Amino acid sequence: MKFEMPAFLVEILNSQYGEERVKEIIQGFSVDRKVTFRVNTLKTSSYEVEEILKKSKIEYEKVGWSEEAFILNNVKEKDIEELDIYKNGEIYLQSLSSMLPPIILNPKENADILDMASAPGGKTTQMAAISNNKAHITACEINSIRAERLKYNIEKQGASCVYVMQKDSRTIDDFFSFDQILLDSPCTGSGTINIKKEININKNFIDKISKTQFNLLKKAIKILKPGAEMVYSTCSILYEENEKNIEKILKDYNVQIVPIEFQGIEELPILPTKIKGTLLLAPNELYEGFFVAKIKKVK
Repeated sequence: MKFEMPAFLVEILNSQYGEERVKEIIQGFSVDRKVTFRVNTLKTSSYEVEEILKKSKIEYEKVGWSEEAFILNNVKEKDIEELDIYKNGEIYLQSLSSMLPPIILNPKENADILDMASAPGGKTTQMAAISNNKAHITACEINSIRAERLKYNIEKQGASCVYVMQKDSRTIDDFFSFDQILLDSPCTGSGTINIKKEININKNFIDKISKTQFNLLKKAIKILKPGAEMVYSTCSILYEENEKNIEKILKDYNVQIVPIEFQGIEELPILPTKIKGTLLLAPNELYEGFFVAKIKKVK
């Protein structure tokens, strides 16, 4: 079954991107995305995982921007969940788009890092792996059920440098300060729409979630150390949730955009963004629609 895109949403996208590009975006919502995963370098290596995939006759591709990211061509997620490397936490099923914010943040060893909306833990455990389990990561999750899922994934992945705090990140005491912050914000999910499923996005939801996002951003800037950097990301392609929030932060606070650059960025399906140096991905068979901005708090 195929659902229609809500007319108001098509109208918003048309005004933002133009009709021709929106046709491509809607086509991206119509395709089945390939299974992707990330190697957990706290437990194994990409080479060892490749050997297992070859023995299991699983076809795979790599990307130019991460040695740990794998694209699978002839299996479904349930097939991967049967493998010991999945059961043992040596790999983590994760979309390619969602692997980018931790890579862009580049978490450092010995840094105090805040993950403001952590569950289910893909980006949290990725940051632990990038920092060789030597960062001090505080992972916030407001929902108790999601917090338990987060703890389960952290333990399974062996991310021993992570401390879980069941709390609304907006209420963190301003007394705290962090060297790096990841705010992978709650959003409408407009970049992850599947035309084969019902689309539950309306104007009120967009307005409500964008206010939540801005309040989370304000808190992040307050508790980020002067001279330090944070990453803001959403799985949305709507201006209201992305550039508009960043524009307000740039206007109201002493911060600046750090241009996003990394090896392999040229292979990404990039959409135009209203703020130079930010990254906006179009949905296709490999990527979800996704927005990422890197922000520095000026001393």
